[in-house]
Amino acid sequence: MKSLTADQVKAGFIGLGNMGSRIARRLLDHGYHLEVYDQDPAKAEAMAAKGGVVAKNILELAHSVDVLLSCLTNDEAVQSVYTGDEGVFAGARAGTVVLEMSTISPASSRELHKLGTRRGIEVMDVAISGSTPAAENGTLTLLAGGNQELFGAAKPIFESVAKQYFLLDGPGSGTAMKLVVNTLLGVGMQAIAEAVVLGEKTGLDRKHLLDVLSQTALIAPAHLGKLARIALNDYTPQFPLRLMNKDFKLILEAATEARLPMPATEAAFHVNSEELVEGEEEDFSVVLRRMEEVAGIAADRSAPVAR
Repeated sequence: MKSLTADQVKAGFIGLGNMGSRIARRLLDHGYHLEVYDQDPAKAEAMAAKGGVVAKNILELAHSVDVLLSCLTNDEAVQSVYTGDEGVFAGARAGTVVLEMSTISPASSRELHKLGTRRGIEVMDVAISGSTPAAENGTLTLLAGGNQELFGAAKPIFESVAKQYFLLDGPGSGTAMKLVVNTLLGVGMQAIAEAVVLGEKTGLDRKHLLDVLSQTALIAPAHLGKLARIALNDYTPQFPLRLMNKDFKLILEAATEARLPMPATEAAFHVNSEELVEGEEEDFSVVLRRMEEVAGIAADRSAPVAR
């Protein structure tokens, strides 16, 4: 398989949300000819201003590219984009490579691989670990499942958008690893929230507590940046609460299928879901404010957020 370098392939990208748009921009910055599509035309046009070519529809895009990447919201969105008379598989030529980057169930990833194989299309699940700043800076971690030869061929693309990338195993293993990673991300944030509130309720100054905690070995890098923003009551979304909620559902569905009890994850999901009811687009770290509210020590929601 030829290396998927900018001078060798035409690339396509479907799904230009917070993560997808940033990944697409990095591909453009690294010299890739990139055709783009999003159901919101404004997002596609914004990418055209950066040098991308806007496709009229999914069929047109799929037929004209050698490698196609997608970053979509959920299993249902992936199914709608890839299957049916207007989907990717209806338009893509045999030999096309698909790097599917959405956080979906491992079962959906495996099914996508099967459908692609029937049409001579090689599909690899390439789950993303990292926030929007990491996507902006090209320091994501990529978790791949699929063919080792394709993994090697795709390294030029991976290097354009990520700091590190791993091949786990066969189809579905990349998305399975993403669920493992996000279990720790979500449950870890809930643990931090409870620990901080415990400190506040036992008399510790909030600012000093967060500052010292951030300098201990116990805080994972993914949570470290959250503490500085929490200190300012800044919960603007880098990884939206609604997406963490969706991932919690995927995690617990996988656990149910495996007959695996996950009591800590269930408890974290419960708090996450309670906050989601508020309806605001906020970062998943806002569960700390939720715990402060429960404890009766939260700042006023309407108070100006320091930036």
